[in-house]
Amino acid sequence: METHIVRQPILDKEQKVVAYEIVYSQDASTLYNKRDAHVANTIISFFNELGAENFLDGKDCFLTFTPNLLLRGIPKVFDPKKLVIQIEENILINPEAKDLVSQYKKDGYRIAILGFDFNRQFLNILSEIDIIKVDFSDVNSGTIDVLCKLAKSFSKQIAAYNVNSPEAKELAINYSCDFIQGRNVSGMMSTKVHKMEHLKSNFFRLMGAINKETPDFDEISQIISLDVTLAFSLLSLVNSSYFALPNRVKDVKQALTILGLEQLRQWLFLLSFSGDGGMADELIKISFLRAVFCQEVSRFVSGFPISHQEAYLLGMFSTLGLLLEVPMHSAIVQLPLSEELKNGLMGGEGKCGQLLNLCIAYEKGSWRQVSGLAGELMLGEDVIKAKYLEAVEYVNGIWSELTM
Repeated sequence: METHIVRQPILDKEQKVVAYEIVYSQDASTLYNKRDAHVANTIISFFNELGAENFLDGKDCFLTFTPNLLLRGIPKVFDPKKLVIQIEENILINPEAKDLVSQYKKDGYRIAILGFDFNRQFLNILSEIDIIKVDFSDVNSGTIDVLCKLAKSFSKQIAAYNVNSPEAKELAINYSCDFIQGRNVSGMMSTKVHKMEHLKSNFFRLMGAINKETPDFDEISQIISLDVTLAFSLLSLVNSSYFALPNRVKDVKQALTILGLEQLRQWLFLLSFSGDGGMADELIKISFLRAVFCQEVSRFVSGFPISHQEAYLLGMFSTLGLLLEVPMHSAIVQLPLSEELKNGLMGGEGKCGQLLNLCIAYEKGSWRQVSGLAGELMLGEDVIKAKYLEAVEYVNGIWSELTM
């Protein structure tokens, strides 16, 4: 029985990504049920093999625990300083679970509660709670106002979740919520992404040159050499400690040969947007993850209509409209892409669209949709799970290298 795992970003007041919520599934059902003993073992094995630090990229972790998971010591897989133990309100009817929550609190873990209500039963455990999670899916609900004001009066932090619209985001900011999360990071963008000046001309020219069937390094070198920002950044990267070359590289064409086309694509896409550690950076990381995922999974799809290299662009360009703040059609109209690839990006059509939708459904934890799309593409869910985790590890591995 496959247990899937994804991470979803959580922002702080400054709209910086400070944590991830870990979401699990088992056979298209959520983890949080009475039959989770098997899943608990799977989680322990997973983090013992992969390592929580690698998967979370050094950020904090929010994770919901049932009584079974608390009893089996799953929180001990994590550093107490990095983990927020989430509990649902129904855990409070279990006296043993309440005692376990108190013990984990004494051990230094932070406690967050979902579905909180200010009655006597909840007030009995209020001293153990650090964070109250408030559902922002209905911005007209009077419950939001009541919970946020009472949480502040008791000096508790507020985590706004289901922030899936601009209205919900604005409301969460107005209530000074300490954490903000939603099902789609695009709904949590707080400020416009500032594009570097060279993006207007060189980005499209370079991406077109790089993605030709037979790329011409002379052409690519010439385009980069016309832009002092690009040339300087490229030479700085190649001469960094990561490559540890015996002699300094002073020629753009030589630098391109050392970097290679795949890393050049990644470097260019990253350099084209000025991130501040917030959602701009997170969107770029997501684009890399989707690129690697789509490229690798496409190898298992029978009769996939585009090459594996183009499948990489399918994932990478899936956030381009958001980063450029234009409709997807306007973002890709200048790029020399195949019709199958363009249709997949714009309308989710064909196998390209199915693969991209599968990737997005997986990162959202929409397990039923994942199962349906996997069936349509004749993919095993074990392949999907493995390639997602490999993509996370790969992106985490190159991020510091590309942002130095």
